[in-house]
Formats: sequence, C-alpha cells, structure tokens
Amino acid sequence: MSLVLLLILIVLIMANVPIFAAMMLATFAFTFFYVGLPLEALIQRMFSGMDKFALLAVPLFIFAANVMRIGGLSTRLINLAQSLVGHLPGGLALTTIVACMLFGAVSGSSPATVVAIGGIILPALKKNSYPEQFSVGIVTSSASVALIIPPSIGMIIYGVVTGASVGDLFIAGIVPGILMGLSFLLYSWFYANHSSLPTAPRASMREILMSFRAALWALGTPVFILGGIYGGIFTPTEAAAIACVYAVAVTGFIYREITLKQLLETAVESAANTAQIMILIAVASSFSWLLTVQQIPQDFSASLLSLSESPVVILLVMNLILLVAGMFIDPTSTTLIFAPIFIPIAMSLGMDPVHLGVIIVVNAAIGMYTPPFGFNLFVASGISKLSIDKMTPGVMPFIAIGILFSLLVTFVPQLSLWLPEALK
Repeated sequence: MSLVLLLILIVLIMANVPIFAAMMLATFAFTFFYVGLPLEALIQRMFSGMDKFALLAVPLFIFAANVMRIGGLSTRLINLAQSLVGHLPGGLALTTIVACMLFGAVSGSSPATVVAIGGIILPALKKNSYPEQFSVGIVTSSASVALIIPPSIGMIIYGVVTGASVGDLFIAGIVPGILMGLSFLLYSWFYANHSSLPTAPRASMREILMSFRAALWALGTPVFILGGIYGGIFTPTEAAAIACVYAVAVTGFIYREITLKQLLETAVESAANTAQIMILIAVASSFSWLLTVQQIPQDFSASLLSLSESPVVILLVMNLILLVAGMFIDPTSTTLIFAPIFIPIAMSLGMDPVHLGVIIVVNAAIGMYTPPFGFNLFVASGISKLSIDKMTPGVMPFIAIGILFSLLVTFVPQLSLWLPEALK
C-alpha cells in the first residue's frame, strides 16, 4: 500500500505537477481509495500543520531578507569582501563567494542572495573576462550557503517538523556553512591560479576600515539574532520580528535607500513568497500524517536498516536519496517529505536530531544549484541570460565539492554539534 502512495507522488512530480499539488493529490487519492478515513481529517491536518508559533519566523525572515536585498546592504557587503580578498588570485571570484556568505548570514535566503549579489557581481565578472559558466557556478553555489548559515529558513522548517530546537539548529549551521564557503574559496583560488584570472590592487588598511564601517550595520544582523537567542533575550520567532524592525530601520533611516513605496511592494512580494512556503507546509502536514497513520516511516526505516548493519552504508543511502530529491524538488519540500521518514532511522542509529537536520539542509543546499531543477539556476538564468544547459558545466565542480562536503558533515558529526554543545 505504501508503495502505491509513493508511486502516485513520483508519477505526478515527473509529470511536472507542482510539488504542493502532487503531494495533495497523492494524499487525498490514497486516503479516499485505500484508507477509508474522511477527507475532512486531511483538511484539519493541513490547518493544524500551519498553526505553529515557530512558523511565524518564516514570513518575518523572508520580509527582512527582501528589505535588506533592496536596501543597499548587498553593495556594502560586496565592497567589504572586495577590500578583504580582491587582491588575491581570482579576487573578484573570491569576493563573490565572501559576499554571498555575508549576505546569506544577513538574509537567510538563497534566492535573495543570488539576486542581491549576482545582479551586481555577474556584470563585473563578465567585464573582467571571467568565464561566464564559472561566474554563474560561483554565484549559484555560494548563494546556497545561505540555507546553512543562520538565520536559515530551512532550519526553521526542520525544527517545526521534528521538534528539534531551532536555536540549536541555527548554531549548528555556522561551522558547516563557513567550511562549505571556504571549500568554494579554495577551489576558486586554484582555478584562478591555473587560468591566470585578473586581480585587483591590494586595499589599504584605511580602505578596509572604511568598507567595514559602511557594512557594520549589515553585519550586525546575525550578531543581534544569534546573540539574542543564546543570551535568552528572545526566541527564534521573536528574533525574526526584531530582524524586520532592524532591517527597516537600517535601510530606511540609516542608509536611506528604501522608500515607503518600495517597502510596501516588498511586503506584498514577501507575502507571496510566504504563501508558496505555507501551502507546502500545509499539504506536507497532511502527507506526513498519512505516512504516520500507515506506518510508512517505520516500514521504510526497517527496510533501509535491513539493507546493511553498517551505519556507514545506511548514511550513504540517506545522502543519496536526499541528493537525488534535491535535483527535482525545492529544499522546503525535501525537508517536509524526508525529515519525518529519516527521523526514526536517525534515532535507531543514535544520531542527534540536530545533526540529521544539518545533513538534510546541506543536501538541500546542494540541490539549489543542481540541474535540472535547481532553483538558484533558474534565478541566475534570468540575470545572466544563460540557459540551464549552458550553466551546467560551470556548476559541476561545485556540485562535486558539495557532495564531498556533505559526506564530511555526515561522518564528522562534531562539525555540527561542537558549537551548540560548547555554548550550552
């Protein structure tokens, strides 16, 4: 029976049915024909799935990220990154990666990072004779780090689904996110040396300090969020509200680069983005409930555990499933579908739920720039005017780096757990 449900879902996804509609149709059809429960129960589960306090953080962080994107923060962060690494081989490429990491730490949104940083840096890379495919590969892969570094919407979704502490998940993403960005930096440095890419003059200490001063308000966002959460001042949800106030204050009254009209347009855009995520959460809640009723997570866990007694093999299979899923569906859907299924397996292996959350989010981040449906690729395509097939060669090295990094995160749990444990 469980196979029928999964087959219906897979067929609908392969038929290019939107993921929320595919999950909803599969859930309702299976319930109607095989379970015999009233369909009203699924509607109730959809509403109860959205009725969670922690989910208030999602629209608030989305709004804060969009305000920061159009309010001048990206330009200041790019200038800071340029002053720090622009003189190194492939300096503009390294600047792109550092700027994406900084903006990701401010916004928590991968697509917003592609737009905010890529819209400015891609023309500059082209002007300086950087290969187009390599340039797009840098932007799309580096922007995915925003999913890992707090404030990460992916971590919030995982915390809501599994009950894991969102604060611990935020902190757990810091070290993996930084290391993933550093791995991209290292590859780009080697590529620049091999290809003799141009460098910029070394910035003076005065220029570095001026760039840092200009970006100081932007850099304060993650400090306020994480410091407040772990200082016991506010919850992650309250931190999202404070991030909104902070973003509006900085962009509207300090930088003065956002108007009231732009602010209202940003609110409408953020509401539309939130609706897309919330309908996924609603449908996935009923889907997850049906999985639980049919004991599919337990059956899947038993089947996967029966493949091998080796935790290494089981974890490799889990990573493979997440990687393939990320090629076709968005990070939110990946988390909503697989977190309830993988939690029993993680528990049987003695794995910390926070560690599992980092594994899922890292794989989802790789999926953001993995063909054929990596969302960052579609966003970058609109900016660069390159088709997905032309961008693919440029992202392949970064996909390989991401896969190797996901294995490192999987089999070295202390990369994720050390900092939360130290802060406790």
